[in-house]
Order: sequence, then structure tokens, then C-alpha cells
Amino acid sequence: MKRLPQIALLPDGKRLHLQDGPIDLIIEAKGNAAEVRAAHDAAARRFTGLLDELCEELAMLRQAADPVQCTLKGIVARRMHAAVAPFASDHFITPMAAVAGSVAEEILGAMLGAACLDRAYVNNGGDIALHLIGGEQFSVGLMDRPDRHGLMRTMIVDADDPVRGVATSGRHGRSFSLGIADAVTVLARTASMADAAATIIANAVDLPGHPAIVRCPANELQPDSDLGTSLVSRDVGLLTEGEVEAALGTGVVCAQKLLAAGLIEGAALRLLGETLVVGTTGSGVPALHAHHGSAIESAVHA
Repeated sequence: MKRLPQIALLPDGKRLHLQDGPIDLIIEAKGNAAEVRAAHDAAARRFTGLLDELCEELAMLRQAADPVQCTLKGIVARRMHAAVAPFASDHFITPMAAVAGSVAEEILGAMLGAACLDRAYVNNGGDIALHLIGGEQFSVGLMDRPDRHGLMRTMIVDADDPVRGVATSGRHGRSFSLGIADAVTVLARTASMADAAATIIANAVDLPGHPAIVRCPANELQPDSDLGTSLVSRDVGLLTEGEVEAALGTGVVCAQKLLAAGLIEGAALRLLGETLVVGTTGSGVPALHAHHGSAIESAVHA
């Protein structure tokens, strides 16, 4: 028997909250009332048992991804692998690097399979799958640390833009990071790809061996971590302006390569108050607009 998740409309009567274990989704759909109800019902049905599906293959999902072959069985598990496979030849990465974005994609897909919607999003802790048609658009806020509130920049995604996924990674997020970025937010064609790419770019923002950076094995903090004995960043002390620029620079080089390869549509990299933006001002890519404050975890606003 499937364990029943928590399912409830939020007080605004528009957004649906789905929660099961570590998966915590906020969903909003726009369309006529009957279609929205059908979309919500489909999301709830697909969400029920999804965590159990992932847990059945958890041991394999925590192993380094094969860049070519996938032996996973579940739909979401295979999507996770597909998202990280382009990076697996050159980087240590497991399918878990794309779990949040892949789950968001799966739920959005169930909604769109059951209803005709003008606009919808599934926000899985800041990793977001988007749907919009016609003249619809999303305003997305970027935060400089996933563990704090405060808006730094806003981004408008139009229906004509290729972006349908937004994800954030960094040392302040829910998962461990090999790098020192406060946060890296990535725009991509899918949420799963954005999730995987954000992990890779955030890992690249680094100053290996710097004495001001505190690191420890991931499995000392979480015994079953998919990162095992890899050293993850726990604290960053004082860095000079040049060191901040150097660390961000390595991340920018990584992001530019992914942009050129068509794996991402843009990225914003944040470290100790400094932000660098890659590929978000060209034609067809949403522009990032300056906004006072601090922020880079993704948050969708209607």
C-alpha cells in the first residue's frame, strides 16, 4: 500500500502543496477552474508513491552515473540519469544531482497530460519546472543564498523563451557542494537539466587548497551521502577581491562551456556579494534585471 503524502491547498486558494518526506512541492496552475482542478488531481495522483519509486532504486541513484548506459527502471530515475549523463564523462556526478528538477518535471507532465493550462509551475524547493503558452510569462526572483530571503534580481521568462527549467545549487542549499559558491542559478530547457548543470557550475566555483575554506568528507555529515568521502565545503572565511573573482571565474568558464554546448540557457553565479551572469542577455534568453537586496534561490511569482 502506498504511503499517503500531505496534500492541501495553501490559504490563497490557488497554490497546491504536496509533501512527502524530503519532497516538498508548491504548484500553481492557470486556466479555467475545471482544468485547474483536473491538473491538481493529476498532480496528487502522480505524487502519491513517487518517493517510494525513487527509494526502490536509491542505491543505484547514489552511484556515479555512467555517461552512456542507464540500467535504472523508473521514469523519474531514468530522467535523472539522462540529465546528468552529459556531464558524467568529465565529472563525478550521480543521478541524485537532478532529483529535485526531475520530480518537478514529472509532476508538471502529469498535470499537462490531464488538463489544458495557460501557465503552470511546479516548485520543488527552488528547482522549478515551467509551462506557459501564448502571451503568458513568469517573473522569477533570484536569491544570493538558498537559506535566506531577500531579492537581488528578477527574471522574466516569456512563452517564446526556450527556458522551462530553473534550478539553484551552492554550499548553502539543501545538498552538499564541492565548491564555494553561495549560489548558482541556472536557466535551461528543462528543470532536470537545470538542476544537474547548477550542481556542476557550483562545484566549479572554487579555490582548491585555500586555507580559509573549511571542508570535510560528505559522509561525516550524512553517512549515506552519494558524495561519499568527497570533501564538501562547510565554511568560507575572508577572501580577497581577487580571490573572489578567481573563484567565480572558474565557474564562469564552466558555465560558458555548457552554454556553448546547448546544455544551459544562462546562469547567475554568486559569491560573497559578487555576482557574474553568463548568457542571459542574448536574443531569446530572459534578461536579469538588477534589484536591491540579496538573493539567488529561484522563486516564482505570478
